[in-house]
Amino acid sequence: MTFTRKLIAALPAMLLCTSLTGVTTMSHAETTNPNAPVSLVEKWDKTFAESQKVSHRKVTFPNRYGITLVGDLYVPVDRGDRKLAAIAVSGPFGAVKEQSSGLYAQTLAEQGFVTLAFDPSYTGESGGYPRNVASPDINTEDFSAAVDFLGLQKEVDRDRIGLLGICGWGGMALNAATMDTRVKAVATSVMYDMSRAMGHGVGNGKDRYSTADRRIVLRYLNAQRWKDAQSGTIAQSNHDIYVDNSGHASAADRALPETLPANPDPVLKEFFDYYRMPRGFHPRSVNSNGAWNTTMPLAFMNMPLLSYASEMTIPALIVTGEHAHSRYFAEDAYNALGSKDKTLLIVPGANHVDLYDNVAGKIPFSRFEQFFKTKLK
Repeated sequence: MTFTRKLIAALPAMLLCTSLTGVTTMSHAETTNPNAPVSLVEKWDKTFAESQKVSHRKVTFPNRYGITLVGDLYVPVDRGDRKLAAIAVSGPFGAVKEQSSGLYAQTLAEQGFVTLAFDPSYTGESGGYPRNVASPDINTEDFSAAVDFLGLQKEVDRDRIGLLGICGWGGMALNAATMDTRVKAVATSVMYDMSRAMGHGVGNGKDRYSTADRRIVLRYLNAQRWKDAQSGTIAQSNHDIYVDNSGHASAADRALPETLPANPDPVLKEFFDYYRMPRGFHPRSVNSNGAWNTTMPLAFMNMPLLSYASEMTIPALIVTGEHAHSRYFAEDAYNALGSKDKTLLIVPGANHVDLYDNVAGKIPFSRFEQFFKTKLK
């Protein structure tokens, strides 16, 4: 019997755990695969209308960590036998493929691309436990896993694959595109660099945390680790942590409140009017209906996503809104990119959430189409 066959034969015994009292119990892994998809909903449950110009099918594929990701594959109905350029799409941070990324993917498929909108690990329908976790490493890998999948599809020319990251997945897309030599072009829309956002705080055009604030946030998060370890549960809250003038750190219990407070912050209102309203609400979306694990920002605090941005050589399109609170992330990322073929597009009059859907008619889909058709030749 080979080593592999011996290992497989031993697995049932390996999955049994003996407690200190000598009683044998079953581990979680024996009855549940934590990396399997959470669901595979076949009905159309998107926040946007279904197009008759593209075919759509639900797909699954593994990443390098063994987590099964779930995506929606969009293919132009008039493709014929041609192999097409393909684009992997994900974001925003805390969203699902039934929201913005699906809209972008379907619209680009109408324009002649094969597109894949996917849920990142630990969110939406994709596998991974515990839920509602993000990771600069694993979520960068998710984009490369999407490239793996696209390159195996009969409709796709694997030498013409690009990435599109929206909001917090913009930084992940740039990180993946700098590392994955199979990616031929990358675009972002109202991008966040989530390592900077969580490590230094989202401010008004600049970082919010002082060095002292960072230490306070780190103490807050690591104190929560003790609490989680002692209770055996995982606390959840918003990922944006506030430090007041007395040096006290706190976070909201939810990603977004159940109701808007009086005189809300304009950025909070932007997000609320999308995620919590029928316009963009989806029950699987963290931002619509839940919260992140409180300790999740620890993964990002010391792991800058754009450390090697200067090494990028492929074409890049960085799109943001004139009035987007996130504009400085896009501008700084654009300046950091080493590519000689890069474009920064500022959409006049647009705020951050205006580029999540096309309610305001401000998403420059024609510019994304032109970019990818030109660069994915």
